[in-house]
Amino acid sequence: MPEKFYITTPIYYPSDKLHIGHTYCTVATDAMARYKRLRGYDVMFLTGTDEHGQKIEDKAKEAGVTPQEYVDRIVEGEKGVLDLWKLMNISNDRFIRTTDGYHVSSIQKIFKAMYDKGDIYKGKYVGKYCKPCESFWTESQLVDGKCPDCGRDVQDAEEEAYFFRLSKYADRIRDLLENTDFLEPRSRVHEMVNNFIKPGLEDLCVSRTSFTWGVPVDFDPGHVVYVWIDALFNYMTALGFMNEEHCDLEKFWPADVHFVGKEIVRFHSIIWPAMLMSLDLPLPKKVYGHGWLLLDGGKMSKSKGNVVDPYLLAQRFGVDALRFFLLRSFPFGSDGNFSNELLIQTINTDLANDLGNLVSRTVSMAEKYFGDALPAEQRADDALDKPLVDMAASLRNRYQEQMENYQFQNALEEIFKVIQRANKYIDENAPWALAKDMEANGPRLARVLYNLLETIRLCAVLLLPFMPESCEKIFAQLGAGVSLQTWESAGSWGALPAAAAVKRGENLFPRIDTEKELAELEAIALEAKKATLPAVELEPFAAESVDFDTFCKSDFRAVKVKACEAVKKSDKLLKFTLDDGTGADRQILSGIHKFYEPEELVGKTLVAIVNLPPRKMMGQESQGMLLSAVHTEKGEEKLHLIMVDDAIPAGAKLC
Repeated sequence: MPEKFYITTPIYYPSDKLHIGHTYCTVATDAMARYKRLRGYDVMFLTGTDEHGQKIEDKAKEAGVTPQEYVDRIVEGEKGVLDLWKLMNISNDRFIRTTDGYHVSSIQKIFKAMYDKGDIYKGKYVGKYCKPCESFWTESQLVDGKCPDCGRDVQDAEEEAYFFRLSKYADRIRDLLENTDFLEPRSRVHEMVNNFIKPGLEDLCVSRTSFTWGVPVDFDPGHVVYVWIDALFNYMTALGFMNEEHCDLEKFWPADVHFVGKEIVRFHSIIWPAMLMSLDLPLPKKVYGHGWLLLDGGKMSKSKGNVVDPYLLAQRFGVDALRFFLLRSFPFGSDGNFSNELLIQTINTDLANDLGNLVSRTVSMAEKYFGDALPAEQRADDALDKPLVDMAASLRNRYQEQMENYQFQNALEEIFKVIQRANKYIDENAPWALAKDMEANGPRLARVLYNLLETIRLCAVLLLPFMPESCEKIFAQLGAGVSLQTWESAGSWGALPAAAAVKRGENLFPRIDTEKELAELEAIALEAKKATLPAVELEPFAAESVDFDTFCKSDFRAVKVKACEAVKKSDKLLKFTLDDGTGADRQILSGIHKFYEPEELVGKTLVAIVNLPPRKMMGQESQGMLLSAVHTEKGEEKLHLIMVDDAIPAGAKLC
């Protein structure tokens, strides 16, 4: 019986704007699953979508559809999650959606089991909540008052809720993290222990009552299960835990490894094992927290407008080139800085110059000098052949060591050291010079070309997990059948028959004109950005001109909002108490309540004209005017207060 291997990606929040960062973890997981299959393992590769929660409910409402319609469109629609995985040639064995009926019923049973054990109890949650991350935080865990994971604003939350006794398992979790290799890389262990364990684990809020889009707590109507219980147990429900949909639990659990992004390591390395401990279930063997793909130093995010379209890149450069780039360019456990320049450079250097050139030159020379097959009579020269042959013959062991440690970049580096050595071998042996005297040098030329063809074959077998389609094309050019594409054959130098039929094919990786390509990508990005801008109607420009001296009489000053409140009996007016740098408070009234709530403006730095004559509004004096920008968008008036850098002191003159 083959060995079993169970690997998962986290189930993804179904974003309506998928970017290259979404593919990173899944491509890595796919490469590992393909590698294990290559080695003969019985593999289960699971991925899916996390479809419940408040932000889904809110987005569906904004879109004017039901939450189920919203997630169906994003998961199954054009350029949705399933579409992207198909594009990227992801070989997952199973796909789970947390809205699947069997999963929903399983989560209800799991929640009840922990409740019956006494590990879930009812209480009241009061604290901070980050809606984008679906995360609860204490005041001390915030960074500059914002979510420590995504840096966005958090909101006050207070509601009746059920809690999981996470604190009960603090000592066991700490021991798991510090004294085993459960969590890797090791740097993630220090983050979890120092940031969450040492300050003291608090019990976890595990139900919500402020929205309805989630798995209902069946024994207490009005509560829905907190999304992270719902999401984390997918790794087991997808195998048949507490359901009859599947029957693979005994075969594949515990998981061999969960690949997860570093932003959700806390959930997978602290909360997840604690819940499994609560139910006396085996823990996964490993959680591996990889880094982020960064763009301009920041995490890719739709809200930041810095996303990179995988469809565009795949169309222009090819899926295999994109898959290769993601795992060749960045250490899997660390952050990586994505750029179009680096992508093109990697394709040109590794794929076009090194691999593509090696295949093209070798197959072309074999065809040119010997037709469709090399002659059986060959002459070796140990002094010239041994360095390449030894390096290629021992490649599989070096590659395996790196792959088993999830070091994809290092595994590819081992392959490309051999490819580079093969290109050097061509220059050392100069086949074109040998071909000038075929009678004397034919056997030697045949051996040189055989060594090159066999080296290419060995490298292609080990590249299969990364570039499956391109490797199939290489095998076709080498005349290497299915039996020569196996793990066993990759450890056996000389498996390629001497008379294997070679046939030159298409250029696998055409060289890219860097300057031209970057210019075209920049133009495409600019057009895409323009397309996302809302259509706006601007106020007509004033026909009457103002002389410079008159303009200079207006005194524009930076002012700090000390307090802001609605004016009684007025739907429009807000009353601002402002620090204008003089030491005395300045009061200004502004009719902007339609656009702002008072509390969101306190502490902001605004711009005011301070030398206008005071005037009465609703019986109160207004000492100046705040500056704002106004436009009409889709028939609706929009107003934005002019806000400036908070580092500008109150009273600073704007000129």
